[in-house]
Formats: sequence, C-alpha cells, structure tokens
Amino acid sequence: MSEEQWTREREAFLSLPRLAGRLTAELILRSPQGLDPCQDYAIDLRANKIAAIENMGATQNQFDAIDLSDNEIVKLEGFPPLSRLHTLYLSNNRIARVGVDLSQQIPMLKALYLTNNRLKNLADLDPLKSCKRLTHLSLLGNPVSKNPDYRLYAVYSLPALKVLDFRKVKLAEREAAEKKFGGKDGLKAREAAKTFEVGDVGAGGGANADPGADESAAPGGSGPTPQQLLALQAAIANAETLEEVARLENALSNGVMPSDFQI
Repeated sequence: MSEEQWTREREAFLSLPRLAGRLTAELILRSPQGLDPCQDYAIDLRANKIAAIENMGATQNQFDAIDLSDNEIVKLEGFPPLSRLHTLYLSNNRIARVGVDLSQQIPMLKALYLTNNRLKNLADLDPLKSCKRLTHLSLLGNPVSKNPDYRLYAVYSLPALKVLDFRKVKLAEREAAEKKFGGKDGLKAREAAKTFEVGDVGAGGGANADPGADESAAPGGSGPTPQQLLALQAAIANAETLEEVARLENALSNGVMPSDFQI
C-alpha cells in the first residue's frame, strides 16, 4: 500500500462512527494497515476512545509499528509477546503507569512516543530501564518532564537513548548524568530525585478531573501525609474506570483526601 493509499484509508476510517471503550479483535482487523510514512508496516488505532490495551494477539505479530494515539489509555501494559514490534505511538492518552513487563512483551522496542500523558514521577520511568534497545523517547507534556532532574535521570537510566523529546542526547549530557547519578554517591541523588511531590496532574492528556468530586482534608488540616499521597498515586495506577481515575487525580491535584479513601 502506498503512502497516498494509507492516508486515504485512514481518513475514511476516522470518518466512521466511534464505539467507545474496547480494543476488540474486530476493531483491530478492520483498522487501516499498511506502510506508514516511515516505511514501517503499521496499524492505525487512533481516536477510538480505547481505555485499556487488550486483545493485541489479533495483530498476529505482523506490525513494526502500532499507533494508539488519541485514546483514553491509563496503563501501558497488556501486550502479548510481539517480537516484531519496535515502535509505539501513544501520545494524547491518560497513561500514568508503565507495566513492569513491557520489555518482555515488546523486546525489540526502540521508539516510544508518550507525548501528553500523565507520567508524574521519575520512578514512573524505571520500568523502561529494561528496554535495552530503546533509542527514541518522548515524554513532552507529562508532569514528570517538569522535574529539573528529568532529562539527566532519563539519560542515565536509558543508556541506549539517542533522542529524548525530539532532541539529540549529547555526550555532555551523558557525562553529566553519570556524574550526578552514577556510582555509590549517585544512589542518594537518584533517590532524592524521585522524591514524590504534588504537582499539576492536569498537565497530561485526557479529560479533566471532576470538580465535584467528594473530598475532605486530612486530619489536622495540614493536607495528606506522604504515605497517603503515595497510596493515592498507587490507587490511580490501579483504578479500573476512567471516572475513578479522574476522581483520584482531582484529589491528588488539590492535595486533599477523598472522604471514602482508606489506606
């Protein structure tokens, strides 16, 4: 399929009515497939309101690239072993967690585009350490990118990385990252850089949190404790519905605990 045919088929598909929620085998089979502008054999699953990655076995490991941009995905996980796949497009989702098994599921992963998602802390990048072939990564528009140590931490954690946020990783950055985070002395720096802080969760993609969520301040009026904040973050990552994610993220952004939240 030529690039022109790919573009026509994609535009025709995107004009069809959208069914919300599920990434079904049927959706995979009827989605546009062909050579993309990078000459990778790709499947276009953009803008289907997909909430979770599932049923990817229906791809039969046929694709070099999968485009899941402009959906409502919360967690980057759920892939079967896909030994051919090397590029994932996931911009403009609601991703707040990367699965620990990603490198086993996609062993050849070299390019990961997570622009405008909800990764918040440097620790959220740690599951990518096992992706030894990852050379291109974008986290623009994620709250984590506002951390002053973000770029050096990513460069240190991902030695194969060549391009971060569409900027080439320079030798001087590698040296600075090793100096700051390498060796025994670097352990304290790595832990300090990953210290949790409340930030602007709304900086990522997806729908806005519900302003009417039922919340109450922590005892004593001083806001949530560090343990409560960490528990909130864990609850967001494990929430089963978009509504629950929005409610918990609103609580996290405002620094108050939902009245029914228990640790």
